[in-house]
Amino acid sequence: MINQIPRIRNTDTNNFFLMAGPCAIEGEDMALRIAERIVMITEKLKIPFIFKGSYRKANRSRSDAFTGIGDEKALKILAKVGSEFGIPTVTDIHESHEAAMAACYVDVLQIPAFLCRQTDLLIAAAETGKTVNIKKGQFLSASSMEFAVEKVRDSGNSNIILTDRGNTFGYQDLIVDFRGIPEMRSFGVPVVMDCTHSLQQPNQPNGITGGKPGLIATIAKAAIAVGADGLFIETHPDPLNAKSDGANMLHLDSLEHLLEKLIRIRQAIM
Repeated sequence: MINQIPRIRNTDTNNFFLMAGPCAIEGEDMALRIAERIVMITEKLKIPFIFKGSYRKANRSRSDAFTGIGDEKALKILAKVGSEFGIPTVTDIHESHEAAMAACYVDVLQIPAFLCRQTDLLIAAAETGKTVNIKKGQFLSASSMEFAVEKVRDSGNSNIILTDRGNTFGYQDLIVDFRGIPEMRSFGVPVVMDCTHSLQQPNQPNGITGGKPGLIATIAKAAIAVGADGLFIETHPDPLNAKSDGANMLHLDSLEHLLEKLIRIRQAIM
């Protein structure tokens, strides 16, 4: 279900695929080091891999929060990661005019959850011809995402991924309804579970989003068990000092062991 993504290495067509990397592009050296490590792990385990990194963070709780190192600079780093390791890359876009710009550098355009109903944004992403990864809004049911899929398809692009990232539960928490994974798969698109953002605890009194990274493995295992096609995991060698979303990221040193467990679950349900 992911053959439409250029350069993806289908080393094991029975395996899930992985979208992983830092929350934001913090610099070239950091991005290359993270990518190199994940490439080594995924090639060893025969997991198709897409490198993830936001070139700019538009949705921040506080005005003094880190938003990026500069659009063009970050996008060029993403392009370098893709060319140096021969892997596809994905980044978020936030406004319609960003679609064509980002499409010059990456293989997959990601629509943030808060923006998944923005018709003009979805159409602009679709018209680039790139694969479009639409994150399900925290405020929407799984069934509602069929309309987002239709908007992209009606624009002439059938290369679509849907990503679940939980549902709002009260004011400062999220909960995952795993019934949504098979429901969204019924739309004929690959479905990904965002194992890190679904554990965020937004709207904290200090203006810094919290998280529950200790449950990343739990969310990932459950997602694979119910048939998710892929996993989205933000990872960093030093989450506590990451410039964005460190509170809910997986430590890079923990990634390989987790993926090994997930492969065994995947094999058990095949």
